Amino acid sequence: MKSILEHAWYRQAAWLKLLRPLSAAFTFLARRRRDDFRKNERSWVASVPVLVVGNINIGGTGKTPVVLALIELLKSQGYKPGVVSRGYGANPPCFPWLVEPQQSAHQAGDEPLLIATRGQVPVVIDPDRPAAVRHLLSHYDCDLVISDDGLQHYALARDIEIAVIDGVRGLGNGRCLPEGALREPPERLSEVDFILQNGEGAGLQHAHAQVFQLAATAFLNLHTQEMQPVDLWVSAHGLAPVTAVAGIGNPGRFFATLEALGLQVVEHPFADHHPFVEEDLRQADGTLVIMTEKDAVKCRQFNCPGCWVLQVSAILPDSFKQSLLQRLAVVQDEKGNLYG
Repeated sequence: MKSILEHAWYRQAAWLKLLRPLSAAFTFLARRRRDDFRKNERSWVASVPVLVVGNINIGGTGKTPVVLALIELLKSQGYKPGVVSRGYGANPPCFPWLVEPQQSAHQAGDEPLLIATRGQVPVVIDPDRPAAVRHLLSHYDCDLVISDDGLQHYALARDIEIAVIDGVRGLGNGRCLPEGALREPPERLSEVDFILQNGEGAGLQHAHAQVFQLAATAFLNLHTQEMQPVDLWVSAHGLAPVTAVAGIGNPGRFFATLEALGLQVVEHPFADHHPFVEEDLRQADGTLVIMTEKDAVKCRQFNCPGCWVLQVSAILPDSFKQSLLQRLAVVQDEKGNLYG
């Protein structure tokens, strides 16, 4: 059902108008919930800057690579960031829970585990975002918090909001669920501090959007952990077809990335957050398998020497980085005067 709806949302199928009454109700409730938190000042305020990264539509937009790029940027500037996340799909013994690289995706959730592994920063998961931040700040030396996928979690006050949008798919038909793919109405984008658009395209073209790119950086063997530069790997394996598996929000973008590298791709999309088993990756014809980093954290224990992981990095525009750091400096001074 989700795949049928997603196909319709981004192709503006006419029959979706039948869902408009439900969409109108969803839009009303989303606006009222946001306004309720703001008018009644119910959001919990942290003593350090809180930077929210999220989106207003469901499905993949490249948010996790952006979070990782922000971590790298902030660490290079002397910040000590920590990350909080809802922990979608996680099954920890308790909440709040510190995610560590050696944990399983079943326990920690695939996206938090990837962020903890590549970002090398404290990551705490809890559906209660303020509780996650309190735990993070009381147990770890962090002077800034990134709230991953936290745009709609208004219980946590935020100092900076970054919305990530897919440049090709954009906002679909511009309608809220279930008629469209939006969690909040399009005008919500006018309230955020920054809009990052994943690649060029006809999808959004928002006046204030800044375009970033996802760059393929290396191939990593799932079994041996051997790492090869992209050009070397493609020159060695690019003549034969490869099987691409993806259990992410927008598998089409992953497949297109592989094709842009010159690979002959046999596509095998799975549902977002798919719980992979080893049989999903076995190919009777011996074809090499390529997967995303988000999926790979769920498959680390598999014995699949023919499986490779494509590593990607978000290349953020310099103008965005400069503006963000300037804004953070102001927020940090304000927080220091208030809580110092």
